[in-house]
Order: sequence, then structure tokens, then C-alpha cells
Amino acid sequence: MEVWPGSAYPLGATFDGTGTNFSLFSEHAERIELCLLSDDLDEVRVEVQEVDGHVWHCYLPEVQPGQLYGYRVHGPYAPEQGHRFDPSKLLLDPYAKSIQGQIDWDPALFSYKFDDPDARQEADSAPHAMYSVVINPFFDWDNDRQLRIPYHESVIYEAHVKGLTQLHPEIPEHQRGTYAGVAHPVMIEHYKKLGITAVELMPVHQFVNDGTLVEKGLSNYWGYNSIGFFAPQNTYSSSGEREHEVQEFKAMVRDLHRAGIEVILDVVYNHTAEGNHMGPTLSFKGIDNAAYYRLVEDDQQFYMDYTGTGNSLNVRHPHSLQLIMDSLRYWVTEMHVDGFRFDLASTLAREFYDVDKLSTFFEMIQQDPVISQVKLIAEPWDVGPGGYQVGNFPPQWTEWNGKYRDTVRDFWRGEPATLGEFASRLTGSADLYENSGRRPVASINFVTAHDGFTLRDLVSYNEKHNDANGEGNNDGESHNRSWNCGVEGPTDDDGILTLRARQQRNIIATLLLSQGVPMVVHGDELGRTQLGNNNTYCQDSELSWINWESIDQPLIEFTAQVNKIRSEHPIFRRSRFFDGRPVRREEGAELPDIVWLKADGTEMEPEDWDSGFGRSVGVFYNGLGIREPDARGRSITDKNFMMLFNADDNTVDFKLPNREYSPHWEVLIDTASSTEPQPVKAGEVVELQGKSTMILRAYSGPEEVVDSSAAASLAAMAADDTPAAEATEQATEQATEQATEGEAPQTEGAAQ
Repeated sequence: MEVWPGSAYPLGATFDGTGTNFSLFSEHAERIELCLLSDDLDEVRVEVQEVDGHVWHCYLPEVQPGQLYGYRVHGPYAPEQGHRFDPSKLLLDPYAKSIQGQIDWDPALFSYKFDDPDARQEADSAPHAMYSVVINPFFDWDNDRQLRIPYHESVIYEAHVKGLTQLHPEIPEHQRGTYAGVAHPVMIEHYKKLGITAVELMPVHQFVNDGTLVEKGLSNYWGYNSIGFFAPQNTYSSSGEREHEVQEFKAMVRDLHRAGIEVILDVVYNHTAEGNHMGPTLSFKGIDNAAYYRLVEDDQQFYMDYTGTGNSLNVRHPHSLQLIMDSLRYWVTEMHVDGFRFDLASTLAREFYDVDKLSTFFEMIQQDPVISQVKLIAEPWDVGPGGYQVGNFPPQWTEWNGKYRDTVRDFWRGEPATLGEFASRLTGSADLYENSGRRPVASINFVTAHDGFTLRDLVSYNEKHNDANGEGNNDGESHNRSWNCGVEGPTDDDGILTLRARQQRNIIATLLLSQGVPMVVHGDELGRTQLGNNNTYCQDSELSWINWESIDQPLIEFTAQVNKIRSEHPIFRRSRFFDGRPVRREEGAELPDIVWLKADGTEMEPEDWDSGFGRSVGVFYNGLGIREPDARGRSITDKNFMMLFNADDNTVDFKLPNREYSPHWEVLIDTASSTEPQPVKAGEVVELQGKSTMILRAYSGPEEVVDSSAAASLAAMAADDTPAAEATEQATEQATEQATEGEAPQTEGAAQ
């Protein structure tokens, strides 16, 4: 086979329309072979001889898209020194844009013998491995580009590619559970109805099913076990592997963009699927273990583990850091995604030991002209020391606000002493973000996520029920801050079912009307249950998939209604924090932008927050006083709003404040009432039932409906013959005569 020197950049396999350039980094390798495989896995090995700055490269003019390939890397096998080179293992290209197949966990994938870990296992892994694929990078994007919807206008929908549509009856069977299913017209209609602006996909980087799960007949359903940071997961393709998944992913992004919906990826750069020193040799470990992984300095056969998965990527090494940056840039420029949610992001900030927000990783993100312009969302914790970093990420970042989740859960289940913190979380968590120069949108608000109870289960179970995971119910979080409303799990008690339905609405209303960016988990809007399992990471089954034939349609309508209020009123999606000034207002002074109210309709004083005030509170939003900029930078105003929250079990008679706030109010939402609400006057008492939310808007009478029909036009034309029309005509003639005689025309009210 003809072999040319090629180029050290770009890394990976790059088809240029004629042939393919191959490039691989390895600082400590002594020799590298590029292996080209046929469909029946016959192997042709090409010696890679060109090396520039530890990057090995060659160009093969005959290699076309669809070609399977891998590497065999020669070097020292000295685990105590951090080196695990093993040419008997066929290795994935870390920059592979497409990956074919899955590993079968044969012993040949390991570099040691199970019965004697100190002895080498030199069996060829090729028949049991995954294979890199050369792709055709060209695609008809039809002028597609990133949407860049502002954070304060965003509503995020966290979804699993397979679980979202696997059981959807209106999607063709071969497209269910795939990228095509995510962007199917019926799904786009659902997103639009809910008011979703961004779909955040759980991991779609090619991942590996853990061997321990495979042995139990389970799988790594969530996908937090990446092995390919450039390749879309091949099992999510309706059109097959061998680069077809790349084209289908691009088509999904393009179709969602056409509907005005962004695509955000949940990315896992903190570790890989190769595990610890007892894990398989699939890619990084055999290419340059010491460069790619954080190793224990005193004994480098062991791995530093800040993730609980066996290893941590070495973000201190420039080429490991380059791998992450190149991957991010690829998904933005070539796959057109709009942002990223970084799993266990604190790990990426551990340049040495502690979490450091001035680390090289953050600096490179800040300075990159591509990545710095998309949405950057951190899961601001890991399992290492000092890993919980909510509120401490740099200004360019937004964060999953774990404190929001905990506080809202505690408030609605009736925990004492949460009122003050609930108020802070509702209004954007200024205590976490304002001091670092960030705004309310730094807070990604969520009450449920893929990890934990669904919303329906949150109000139906006190305890986790994870027996199906095969770990004796010992996995998953035990302190869920949940409340079953009186009975654990399913019940026929109408009173409890009514309370659970109300609690779901309370949480949805709180989430969507809080300042910050709301994130809804797929299925929460339609009452999805996992039967109390709060850790379905291994459940690729109907337990995790959305059952679209058993949905709570009224809950869908409620979610859409609340989100419509959010989208129509900028007071609920401010780009700045409330200031609440003046705190103590003199009589007759202008209303602050926000006022907290007691049940007697009077303003809360600072000392009230510490006086065991209870579980009920009202908040007034001064819509007329806001000065939010619109798309053109002009200041806009809104209507005044009032939100009443009662987390107590008993009904509270809430007196509305005086006319200064608004003479009349209309009830937009009452989570405890099914009757059509009537407008209420200032100073009146409204009945706020136990465990309920009420949203009121300043009322100025029914809106005038303008008749634009053809019949209305005919009626208007006929009005020309009425006495009123004749009087108007006479007045016009009189004015004309006065003007002709040099007199100024006099009309009624002119002096005014």
C-alpha cells in the first residue's frame, strides 16, 4: 500500500476528498502500527514512521470513508512506571469520528491474566474490540448554524435518546430510541407545546457497557462511561453504524434548529471506560497511559479517582487537555451543537489536587473563540475532597444548582426553617452568584434530574426501591428529600392521589417561574414513574423508558400553561437580580421591584425571616418597575404579579395587599382549584389551600377583542349612512368653510 508522510495535524483520521491522513499522539511509544481492517477483520498493518512533537502520522491516498482501522502501539509494559503498552491489543483512535461495534469483555481485552494479575495476557484483542471508522465529513447543512438563544429565554429539557422515544406509538418503529426519533415531527410538536427551547441529551459520546453489568443482564443505560469523545453512540442510530450515525446526528441537529430548538450535550470528560489498573486496554491506556490519566505519584500502577469510576483524565497534560478542547470544538463546528453540560466538572478543575477555578482548563475555555460562545453548564461537584463547588465556577459558566433542588424539595414537603432559603432560590440565588459578577441565569434550576426520583416518584415514595439493579438496594441516594403524601408507592386513595397531583403542579410552577434557567426532565411533564427506583443507570427497559400510552395529559397542559406565562412575561426571566430597595419603605414611597408579604397582607420585615414565620409566603413582582432590555436594547415593562405559596398542610386565608399594588387581581393559576377563578379586589382574602400555589396578575378588565372578519368590515362600511356619519360629514364641511374664510377651525375639546 502506498504510504505518504502526511501531516501531524489534525489529529485523528481526516478524509480530504481524495485520501486519508492519520495522526496519533503518543509521547512514550517506541513504535506504532496503523491497522486497516476488512469487513471480515483481515488486517493490514502500516508502519507509521513520521513523528513530529510526539505525534505519529502518515497519509494513505487509497483509504476512503467507511474504512475500519485501529492502532497497535509498542513500548514498555511497566505499570509501576505508568506505562501499559501492549501491541497485542487493537486500540481505538482517541479522535475517531465513528466507532463500530461493542466490546464483548473477552479476557483478550485485558493485558493481564485474571488468575495471575502479574502475568501478561498477550492474546490478540482484535476479534473482541471496537473499531474506528474513517468518515466522510461532508454534509448538507442547508445554511444551519447555532441558535444562541439567550439564557434568560431558555427552558432546558433533559432527555435520554433511547428512553425518550423507545415506546412512542406515533414514531416509526425503526426510528424509536434513535437520533431520528428525537427530532421526529411528533416530538418537535411536543417540545413546542411545552415551550422547550433546548434539548439536553444525556451522553451521546460512544460509551462502553460495564462488564459487571453485562454479567447481570443489565447495561450502562445512562452512558456515563465514554470511550470516544468524537464519535456519536452507534446504538442510537436508526440507519446503522459505519459513519451513518454521524449523518443521522447531524440531521437531528439541523431539524431541531429549524424548529428553533437548541441541542446541548451532556459530556463526560472526567474519566474513560478503561477503569482502574484492573480494567481493559481499549484505547488511551495502551496509547500513552502516563499522559492521559492521573496516576498515584508514589506508585504509578494505580489511578487517582475523583469520579468513583476508577480513573480520572489527566487535565494537567497538554495533549489530554488538547483532546478535550478539540472534541468540544468539533461538536460545535462540525456537529453544530449549541452547548455542553459537563459531568462532574470539578474533576476537570483539579490541575494539581484541589479544585481550582483558575486552572488551565478554565483559562483555555475562556480564551477559545469557539467554545467560549456556546452554553457552558457545570455539574459543580465530584466525589473528591472539596468537590462540592456550587456557586464557585468562573463567571462564564452556569451551574446545576443543587441547592435549588434541595431547598424546593424541602419546602414543599413541609420541612421547617426553609422559608428564607426558598425565597433566595426562587429569586435566582443571588447569595451564590452575585458576588462573582454573575446574573440569575448562572443558576440552572432543577428539582429532578436523570439521577434520582422522577417528579411523580418524588411525591410518591419516601424510600428508594432499587432492587432491580441487583445490588441489594444499596445503590443510589438514600436521603432523597421526598414525601409520599402518606402512603408508600401506588395507592387507590383519592385524597392521596389528589395531593400528589397538586404537589407535582406546585413543583412545576415553582421551577418554571423561578428566576434563572429551568430544566425539566423528560417525562416529568406527563407523570412518568420508575416505581421508586432512583438510580436507573443500568435499566435499559420499560422501567426507564417513557410510556407514551399512559400519560397525564392534564399535567402536560398545566406545564405548557405555566411556561406560557413565563415566556410572555419578562418579570419571570429577569437578566438582573432584584434589589428589593428600599427595604424599609416610607409611606407613599415607590414600590420596590420585589416585596415579600405575610398572610395578613403586610410587608415582611427583615426580622420576620428569623421568627419561625411558618411555611406560607407571598411575593409581589413589580412588573411596571422593571427595566429589562428587549432584543434591541430598549427598556420594557411588564404587569405586576403576585405569587402565593403555602407548604403547610392547612388552609391559609391570605389577605391581598392594598390598592397600591393593584386595585384588582386575576388568578392565573391555583394548583388546588379546578373552578374558573374570578377577579378579586385589593384587600380581599383569598383561600390558599394546604400544599398549594396561586399565581395572580394585575387585572385591568377583560381585553378588548377586535373583530377582524369580513362581516365587520361590511358593518363599518354600512355605518357611513348613519346619523353619526352624517354629523361627522357636516363638521368636516363647516371646518372647511371656516378655513376658507381665514378662521381657525374649532373642534370640541381643542382647548384641552
